[in-house]
This record gives sequence, C-alpha cells and structure tokens, in this order.
Amino acid sequence: MASKQQATNFIQHLLKMRSEFERDERLTTFHVSLYYALFFEWNENRFQNPFYIQRNEIMNASKIGSANTYTKCLKELHKFGYIEYLPSYNPNKGSMINLYTFDNGTDKGADKGADKGGVNVLIPFNKHNKQIQTLINFGAVAKRSKDESHSSASSSEHSHSSGHSSGSTTIPPPLESVITFFLDKKSTEQEANKFYNHFQSNGWLVGGKSKMKNWQAASRNWILNSQKFSSSLRPPKEHNLHTNQNKDYSIPL
Repeated sequence: MASKQQATNFIQHLLKMRSEFERDERLTTFHVSLYYALFFEWNENRFQNPFYIQRNEIMNASKIGSANTYTKCLKELHKFGYIEYLPSYNPNKGSMINLYTFDNGTDKGADKGADKGGVNVLIPFNKHNKQIQTLINFGAVAKRSKDESHSSASSSEHSHSSGHSSGSTTIPPPLESVITFFLDKKSTEQEANKFYNHFQSNGWLVGGKSKMKNWQAASRNWILNSQKFSSSLRPPKEHNLHTNQNKDYSIPL
C-alpha cells in the first residue's frame, strides 16, 4: 500500500481532538492515551498514511499493560471513526494505521467527517517549529506570571498576618506587636508580657468565655485596669499627728 503524506496542522488537529474526546462518552483513558501514542508515531512518520506500528512500542508509549486491552481499544477507535486499523495478523509484520485529519482539512474521518475547504500546512512536531515553540513559550510565560502573582499574593497575606505592626488585628497577635502597642500607650513591656501570657494561656478568651475580637481594645482595658490596681496598692500618705513634739517624758502622767 502506497504511503500518502497528509496535510495536517499539528496544533489545530490536537485542539479538535481534545474537543472530540471531551464530548465522546464512549472513550476511556485507555482510548485517549492510545490515540495520542498513535498520533505522535504518525508525527514521527511526517504524517504519512498508512504507517506501520509495533505493538510493544505503542503499548509502552500509551502505558497500556494488557495486550487484550490494547487490541480492544484499537478496534474501538477504528469503530468510532478516529482511526483506520489495518491488522496484519502476522507476528513478523507490524499492523498498519491510517489516522484521519480532524483540523478542518480535506481528509475525512470514517464516521465523523471533517469540514472541507480548509487549507492545511504540514507541521511536524520538532523544536524548530516556531508556531509550536511560540505557543510553548507563551504557556510558560503565562504560567510563570500566574505563579508570581500567586506568590506575591501569598507573600502579602503572610506579611499581613505575621507582621509586627501594632495595627495588626490578627489574633493571637505577635508578641512584638503587643509590646509596641503597650509602649505607645505609655505602659510597660512588663505589662505587655503579662497581657500576652494571660490570654495566650486561656486561648484568647475574654472573660474566659468569648473569643477575643479586638486585642487592641482588650489591651487598652488591661492598661486602665493595671493603672487602677497600681493606685490601690500605693501606701497611704503619712499624716502628721497633732502631738507636741517637745513633750517631756520625765513628767509623770
């Protein structure tokens, strides 16, 4: 059988096949992986039809471990109109495959039938193909941009949640933020540590019951209460008793 080179657009063909596979509920992962293995073998043959295949090579490329599954999927891809399977029934001679063009070209699949009238260019897949390389580069740039955007957002979120600014509303707050806040309010680092240790030990519960919503407000209350408590502990001022400081204790009472 004479080989014939197909005018096939690599990119358009794969995009069309992806769309076909998504719609076809008869297909399994075995069918899809087998088809792509056949497609890339077709590519290596520069889109010549028909082309010979070796079972072991195609099974390895498609990751199909069972010869029965491999044969069954070949026959079903043929039946569904994706390929033409030409078995040799000769162990010394490989079977042959015809792949149909699904990129709006002039070749027609068995059941599906591509649109006619399109102009296709033979685009074998290789590193020198600028169209494919451009798409690969574009995909890499888009992925890098997405990754950098995600990384930037994560960094910003991490900075907000773990920053040492006293304006942070995260609970529990960083100890450094609490200390900064207390010092700004003319309190002391010791009181800041007391506040932090107290609520750290009780799970940041106000009154031992409710989850704290605003640690700055709780800090202000703590500072006010600590000032009142300090005032109540101050010793009373000494008052001079109205006594005669010049009393002569030698005089009997």
